[in-house]
Amino acid sequence: MKIEDHLIFTAKHGGWRVARKLTKMENEGIAHFLAAVSNSVNSKIPLYFGDKVDVKALAELAEDLRKDNLSDTIIALKSPGTSRKLGGLIREDNKKLKKLLVDATRAVLVRMTLKGMVPVDYPEGELQGVEIQFPYEKDHVNFTAKHGKWIVVKRLIIDEKTPSLDIARLLASINETVTLKLPLYAGIDVEGIKREFSEFKKVKKSDIPMVIEVYTRLEPSRYAAEPFVEHARVYGLRIALEKIGLPIDVPSKSLEKYLEKV
Repeated sequence: MKIEDHLIFTAKHGGWRVARKLTKMENEGIAHFLAAVSNSVNSKIPLYFGDKVDVKALAELAEDLRKDNLSDTIIALKSPGTSRKLGGLIREDNKKLKKLLVDATRAVLVRMTLKGMVPVDYPEGELQGVEIQFPYEKDHVNFTAKHGKWIVVKRLIIDEKTPSLDIARLLASINETVTLKLPLYAGIDVEGIKREFSEFKKVKKSDIPMVIEVYTRLEPSRYAAEPFVEHARVYGLRIALEKIGLPIDVPSKSLEKYLEKV
């Protein structure tokens, strides 16, 4: 039986109910759907950190780190003092395991801190509503894609034994897939954006304002056409932060390694 090209995202857990499917597989529509998937999973990830992270205190730390301008905020995020405070919010005694959680939680903190200062999400908003039948009666998160040679299945059936961090891991993994695939369908020249920052190799604290200046001067319309100019701006932020050594995407591998060892 031939499976039609499609994108499907369904989530059923607690009060989260989403079931959406795309079958009109044109590049622009695919890109919009993927962007909404990314927004959806990123908004939920912090909710699944609560077993091991004081998420309320994390949000308070994000408020404290937000300064009058972007450069000062990034410098505050990058400071050793912030790393110490972040470590204090994580409930894990094993130092090696704690580092894995710090790596994952740092991305949540960066996103929380910068939200409202600069665009960290795509303009589509989150996927809403139940428009198709859930593929599973049990609680789950499910993302499947088939388009030409691109085939992906990311799925987790959730029960009372499922660690919350395992749900966060799957959501992070879905976001990573979207981050790789979105530029292909949206026509974003990611390599061109990277060249804007090519002068920066090992970024020191004194270099951070210069990196941020390149970001703020970035003209995303040079690297993407409408309606994906704002998406290119988000990639510009991602690349700038990578140069500085800060993430906005939770690394699923860190959570996976943590879950393997506990």
